Amino acid sequence: MRHARGYRRLNRTHEHRKALWANMAGSLIEHEQIKTTLPKAKELRSIIEKMITLGKRGDLHARRQAASQLKQDQYVAKLFDVLGPRYKDRQGGYVRVLKAGFRYGDMAPMAIIEFVDRDPAAKGKADKARVAAELADVDDD
Repeated sequence: MRHARGYRRLNRTHEHRKALWANMAGSLIEHEQIKTTLPKAKELRSIIEKMITLGKRGDLHARRQAASQLKQDQYVAKLFDVLGPRYKDRQGGYVRVLKAGFRYGDMAPMAIIEFVDRDPAAKGKADKARVAAELADVDDD
């Protein structure tokens, strides 16, 4: 029996899980909505809730704690500049997990994890800017 076990191991080593959560949390912060498997989404929920709480605190120690868990500085900046102020009056429940059927290849249960008051324009914003920059660079040549 698995009474009082703390988290899902997801058949990964500790280092692999740590990298997985850092990458998934960064992607969620950047796009504000991602699609993944249901167990990963449920586990990511608690991790990202703690990150938003750090973003709401906003002090230097909280920024360093978030930077130690996230891979890139741009995610830390968005966490403290955009998401922290957005949820300053909310007492928790910053993300929702929606079931999204089953994956075709292996029938794994899929889910969409998104911020509650998300910005719909944030999803794919960096990719659109990159494509526009490439097109402008091609037009200049």
